[in-house]
Amino acid sequence: MITLKQLQCLLAVEDTAHFRRAAERLDMTQPSLSAQIQNLESELSLRLAERSRAGVVLTPAGREVAQRARRIMNEVQGVADFAEEAQEGLAGVIRLGAKPTLGPYLLPHVVAALHRTHKDLRLYVRESEPRQLEDELARGVHDVILTQLPLAGTELVAEPLFSEPLYLALARDHPLAKEETVSVSALKGLDVLTLNPSYHLYDQIAALCETFGARLVRDYEGTSLDALRLMTGMNMGAAFLPSLYVHSEITARSEVVVKKLKGRSITRSVGLAWRKSAGRGEAYRAIAGVARDVAARKFKDLAVR
Repeated sequence: MITLKQLQCLLAVEDTAHFRRAAERLDMTQPSLSAQIQNLESELSLRLAERSRAGVVLTPAGREVAQRARRIMNEVQGVADFAEEAQEGLAGVIRLGAKPTLGPYLLPHVVAALHRTHKDLRLYVRESEPRQLEDELARGVHDVILTQLPLAGTELVAEPLFSEPLYLALARDHPLAKEETVSVSALKGLDVLTLNPSYHLYDQIAALCETFGARLVRDYEGTSLDALRLMTGMNMGAAFLPSLYVHSEITARSEVVVKKLKGRSITRSVGLAWRKSAGRGEAYRAIAGVARDVAARKFKDLAVR
């Protein structure tokens, strides 16, 4: 009979690519873990893992079994989460993943609000590469994520929070910096900096440049919003910065100024997401409610949903 312990061992091997590290993760001996894998292989009549000089890799059959095993383990965790929520409400440990272009500028306010009203909640926040967040959520690394919408995954639930404006950032000595607002027609031929393609904002800004005839500068792609601001301040190009970042980091003494576009509103949609199999959906919706309340109170230019 296939057991949850066997599936857990297989997933640990896939994640670590190493028997010893997988055993340490599960707090068991390496021979015990190897025995669990061998028993699973015998039960399925399939070879699931291969040793190599670099460590351990799953066979094609092993990868398929692991993919199905991960869904099973997520369902099992969902049952445990449901029981915990039924007993305690919004309490216990929740692992929240966030994009680096969102988390630092919103979550401090949300975490403070949650702590005031839910003393028994432990929210562990972890930033991750934007395009990895959904995959990590599906694999169980995070319980819920703060991310840009829409999502690609069909096994996820998305809870919209707000629409966030993007503002045009310019060096203080840029010719357009003197304008109160900037017309979209002024974007034609304008050099525009953006984050690298691992960020969702890249696609949005690339599409905007194509629509209005701006030139996307591909030689100087930023690795963070701070880097983007600094390059803009050196007049290497203009940039579009999210409202939350502007509120947090741009002051009257900054090297850049921000402008609204006249006749065109540019926004990104932000929300929480979790697995459909999760058993704590009500807890995540409660967190979403707190986030909306914080957004409405502290950031007047966010369109709360």
